[in-house]
Amino acid sequence: MKTAISIPDDLFVSAENTAKKLGIPRSQLFAKALEEFIQNHSKETITEKLNEVYVNGANNKDHSLSEASVAMLRNSLKNDSW
Repeated sequence: MKTAISIPDDLFVSAENTAKKLGIPRSQLFAKALEEFIQNHSKETITEKLNEVYVNGANNKDHSLSEASVAMLRNSLKNDSW
């Protein structure tokens, strides 16, 4: 689908240069960038849902085990890029 967008001049120049370096059309670069942006935001949705599960699961009898599990998960994910 063809569409028109407005972006700052310096961003356009950077996109143009990047597309040339990668040897791909500029439109392909924009499509890939948008695709990655959407994927990253869907990962945030997954994280939010996991947080809900852990919060709602806190009503378990073994509260200390749940807290330890959440702490371990947070610690394992703290350096994760998403």
